[in-house]
Amino acid sequence: MVEVAEIFRLHGPAYREKFGNRMLPSHRRAMQDIETCRTESLGGQLYYCAHCDQQRYSYHSCKNRHCPKCQNDQANEWLKQQKELLLATHHFLVTFTLPAELRALARSHQKTIYNLLFRASSAALQQLAQDPSFVGGRLGMVGVLHTWTRQLLYHPHVHYIVTGGGLTADHRWRSSRKDFLVPVKALSPIFRAKFREALMQTELFTQVPPRIWRKDWVVHSEPVGSGTQAFQYLAPYIFRVAISNNRLRKLHNGQLTFSYKESATDQLKRCTVTAEEFIRRFLQHVLPLRFIKVRYYGLLSPAHRQLLLKARQLLSTTTSKPKSQDVKTSNSLALLSCPHCGGPLTLLAPIARGRAP
Repeated sequence: MVEVAEIFRLHGPAYREKFGNRMLPSHRRAMQDIETCRTESLGGQLYYCAHCDQQRYSYHSCKNRHCPKCQNDQANEWLKQQKELLLATHHFLVTFTLPAELRALARSHQKTIYNLLFRASSAALQQLAQDPSFVGGRLGMVGVLHTWTRQLLYHPHVHYIVTGGGLTADHRWRSSRKDFLVPVKALSPIFRAKFREALMQTELFTQVPPRIWRKDWVVHSEPVGSGTQAFQYLAPYIFRVAISNNRLRKLHNGQLTFSYKESATDQLKRCTVTAEEFIRRFLQHVLPLRFIKVRYYGLLSPAHRQLLLKARQLLSTTTSKPKSQDVKTSNSLALLSCPHCGGPLTLLAPIARGRAP
């Protein structure tokens, strides 16, 4: 099976030689980590199966958040941690998309533009929600940055899971309609204005064409059910990497073919690009070092946990809390099984970094 690590090992040296110092440190680090993930370079453990007299080498993972091999179990663990944030109300998914004219600037100044995208979109939604015509209170919001399309093209946007109601200034709960939160046509210009105001405080403002401030910016809102359903919907966006290994179909003569599902028709299609182009597309979704891609606002902000408690108390008197759905998680301490017979494996010894068996 073709893997991202294999593509990096075979074609990464030529890519690094071609682009040299123009590569971001975060891109170099991601390539290095993915190439060495679960190989002897990182060390590991040697196991033994007494049933079939077989040994198994288990190597450490790189733990890079962009590695396709290291993100399998984190979504379930995150879901468990979000239980204390759940409010017994309906929720919405609200998405803010960065205009195409700003994407080149965002790619070159990721940390600055991504931070402004979060700041402007969250402030715009909270401002409009405060209008008594809609919610009239402070919302609870958790947002996650997402930068790719199904063909790995660059498309920065932020998804927010938002409570279907808010806490008023006099500590009352006001619910929105179950099928409507705020008008996106009114939200779009507020989002655009707040982004423009924030960008004016940076040296990047002069690099933006004036026409961008006259066009409509894309905002989308849709209901997504209860809090439990909402967080389960959002979890894959948080821990999914740009592309998983199971979508890679063929690597031949420097050409890579991968599958994707076309959003308009829901049909499975294939895309073939050069290995260099694939690496370029993959790396443009690698986030800056220590960048926080999941952020909490309003009632869900760590600074407002007392308000969250008040909201929960108010909701518990008017609604029944949605039943919590069990989240299956893997037990990292479970015994490893032999790949040949399925019997238990016994740890024999650790394997030092860089030492091949």
